[in-house]
Amino acid sequence: MTQSLLWQESQQSNEFAELCSALYEREVTLLARVEVAQIETLQRRLQSLPYYVQKAAHAMVNAETPMTLDSQNATWSSKQSRNLPQVGQELDAIAHWYLNQELPLGLVVPVEVGERLVLDCIDRLDKVQGRVRTNGHGWFALKQEQQGKQKQQEHQHANLHTKAKLLKPTKKIMMASCAGHVWQNNKPCRPIIPTLRELLLSCSINWKNLKKPLSVDNH
Repeated sequence: MTQSLLWQESQQSNEFAELCSALYEREVTLLARVEVAQIETLQRRLQSLPYYVQKAAHAMVNAETPMTLDSQNATWSSKQSRNLPQVGQELDAIAHWYLNQELPLGLVVPVEVGERLVLDCIDRLDKVQGRVRTNGHGWFALKQEQQGKQKQQEHQHANLHTKAKLLKPTKKIMMASCAGHVWQNNKPCRPIIPTLRELLLSCSINWKNLKKPLSVDNH
């Protein structure tokens, strides 16, 4: 083994340890604030925590991404735009991207919640009704002609609950979602640290082809 490989492995080992430490500290703090009806629920979450923390840390260390890894804080960083990205995010453009091509379930996609961008993944595609369901934010109705009174109520119900808007993936928006970028009155604010689930999703983004999961191109 060459000296450069030894250094690389040592560097990755240090980053992995820092990531695990930061993730553990953050998740335990969050769990301590959660109100649970049954102690068994909290116990199950604590038991699964080592697996997901180590999985996220390993994925972040080995991810091929245009962003910068901050291993001490277990976050991604990228330059934040002055305004919330809006170009190309009209409803027709979003509907065309999701409904006029074959997209795999599980594909990581961006969602706007208020003036914050977050990551989610496709759970179901209903092209007949012109709808997309994501794992974390529910159904989004994308065809205006499908949004009659009943359809509009269904769409509003999902979005009133999550205050969310499905966006079309672009490199700029995906990077902002990974980094937890936030705006207030369309001005940049301090980023919010993504959840452990979002960090795991960020590591499965195929930056060379946002229409395919990372595993598809790697096989």
